[in-house]
Amino acid sequence: MKLTRSFLLVVISLGMFVNAQAQEETEIIFHKPANPDRVKAPFSEAVQAGNLFFLAGQIGIDRSVGKLAENGIQGETEQAIKNIKGVLEHHGLTLDNVVKCTVILSDINDFRAFNEVYVKYFTKKPARTTYAAAGLAVGAKIEIDVIAVK
Repeated sequence: MKLTRSFLLVVISLGMFVNAQAQEETEIIFHKPANPDRVKAPFSEAVQAGNLFFLAGQIGIDRSVGKLAENGIQGETEQAIKNIKGVLEHHGLTLDNVVKCTVILSDINDFRAFNEVYVKYFTKKPARTTYAAAGLAVGAKIEIDVIAVK
């Protein structure tokens, strides 16, 4: 079968129209946090677009005591992941639903110690970007944000 150039242009245009229409129909939900104390935060812990969930970055703060977890980067990494798990569970998701992680370290020299904890939790190996930045909120050593699919 030989396709003409005009036929291909029609097919491409139709595909672009369908894609644009699908994007316009995607409902975006700015979810309220499970913890009422977090309602005043200037951001949403989770935003849902269709079946995608975009979680705000989580640091290693233990909210039950209001301070950063002990044991340095490993303790903070574990707590940050526990915080992520809590937000995911609130929306019926688990760490297995995570497809992308962005990790910010306050010191790139903590990479190996962070990774020792990380691999215990993210066994499906989602895509990941890791970098260092000078200064995280409340002096945290790590912040992790994720994208999950329901």
